[in-house]
Amino acid sequence: MFILIKEFRTFLMRGNVIELAVGIVMGTVFTAIVTALVEHVITPIIVAVTGNASVDQLALQIGSAEIGYGQFLQAVIDFVLIALVLFVIIKVINNLSRKPEEAEEVEVEAPSVENYLEEIRVLLAERADTPNLSRDDRPLE
Repeated sequence: MFILIKEFRTFLMRGNVIELAVGIVMGTVFTAIVTALVEHVITPIIVAVTGNASVDQLALQIGSAEIGYGQFLQAVIDFVLIALVLFVIIKVINNLSRKPEEAEEVEVEAPSVENYLEEIRVLLAERADTPNLSRDDRPLE
């Protein structure tokens, strides 16, 4: 029994489970924020412009059956509005959290092997107290 409790505690303390729990809680809270924004800000604007914000009462009567397609349309409209608001919020958060672009660094051309060899020749010539040899004065090999 003790081993089972120990394994369960190890399972709970793994990073993935804790991160998942935090993600679910944050998602729930964020959903409440987005839903409140849609219901209390976006929907009243739609009502002011169109005079009606709900289509869930729309239905089609076929014989004795009633097809309530308005509820489906309302669910689609709600989804699109919430997705749009979520998209805008995420774009704003990403823009605010993005680091300011650093000034473009000027690319300095890397010295070639010939430049390094020339520097080495100059240093060796100075050390030996001999005149600086140019490339044309090099001994042939």
